[in-house]
Amino acid sequence: MTNKVDFAHVAVVGAGTMGSGIAQVAAQSGRQVTVLDVDADRVARGIGAIAAFLDGSIARGKIDTAERDAILGRIKGVTDVGDLAGAGLVIEAATENAEVKRSILAEVAQVVGEAAVIVTNTSALSVTDLATAVTNPTRFAGLHFFNPAQLMRVVEIVAALQTDEAVIDRLAGLVASFGKDPVVVKDRPGFLVNHLLMPYLNDVVREYDDGLASADDIDTALKLGLGYKLGPLELLDLIGLDVHDHATTSAYEATQDPCYASPPLLRQMVAAGFLGNKNGRGFRVGEAGSR
Repeated sequence: MTNKVDFAHVAVVGAGTMGSGIAQVAAQSGRQVTVLDVDADRVARGIGAIAAFLDGSIARGKIDTAERDAILGRIKGVTDVGDLAGAGLVIEAATENAEVKRSILAEVAQVVGEAAVIVTNTSALSVTDLATAVTNPTRFAGLHFFNPAQLMRVVEIVAALQTDEAVIDRLAGLVASFGKDPVVVKDRPGFLVNHLLMPYLNDVVREYDDGLASADDIDTALKLGLGYKLGPLELLDLIGLDVHDHATTSAYEATQDPCYASPPLLRQMVAAGFLGNKNGRGFRVGEAGSR
């Protein structure tokens, strides 16, 4: 099945930035959505973030108040994993820690039953490895949304070695029903987009550290020369230097390919607490990275 009613009830585990964004996308497609997190405060913050995003959409004339209320009305926040029973699809969007994810996935799999499809939104961990935590891993895959999930159109569907092809087909239909573009990829470090992006960003940091050009000139040259919307150093500040450092280090540990080794300057900036836009100190924000 690839129509809109497939996966009529979607559960999202994790009410953070990615989880709340994914929950909104699913609710906007007309589905009932249950959002789980460890405590009521986190759940409330996640649903509050969705409400704020929708209010912004009203201000921009994208939706009206009735549509906002209907979307929010399809989202239920919970703190008990037992409340996920009955969901046809579970999207895990918890912290990027393999052991934490395995524990969550194993518990969720017992609650929702064998028929439910379970996916992870990981951007750096092996989907094949995570699948081992789930009973009947043939129904497990990766469903990698990009931040912000509400706006970014591409979604990577990651086939683990165990994944049944029919599950991939159903997920492609789901993504299309979200109004997004599905791309089916192999389970490899960084999947497709980040597999190519991480070495590029690492090279830029190394060249900047070597004094090839200023941060401003690097971003200007690559935006204007290649037609990118953001320069690479602006992008790193947006992603979060710590987030990129974690992802590229995970890819290096998995492959031992030096192109994924985190550049010394990046590691130093993370150690110093220069994390980019999230705290106003990075390559292009503040003065931490300007030299």
